[in-house]
Amino acid sequence: MLAMILAAIEGTLGIGACIGAAIAAIGAGIGIGKIGASAMEAIARQPEATGDIRSNMIVIAALVEGVALFAVIVCLLSFFL
Repeated sequence: MLAMILAAIEGTLGIGACIGAAIAAIGAGIGIGKIGASAMEAIARQPEATGDIRSNMIVIAALVEGVALFAVIVCLLSFFL
């Protein structure tokens, strides 16, 4: 009986970890898309600041991607451990 309960809990943890990883990936995609759209609008308004806007966009996108990677790793670790 106890083994069945533990197996059911383990299965729901796996589903939760997969959903968490998916939400992290979707959130990162949305965030990077908004960063790119805002950068394009800023470049259209001030073409002389293209270099500064582009470098800031790359740094911010890398930070968002890093946070998403950490979230996915935490979800996968909770799935396998």
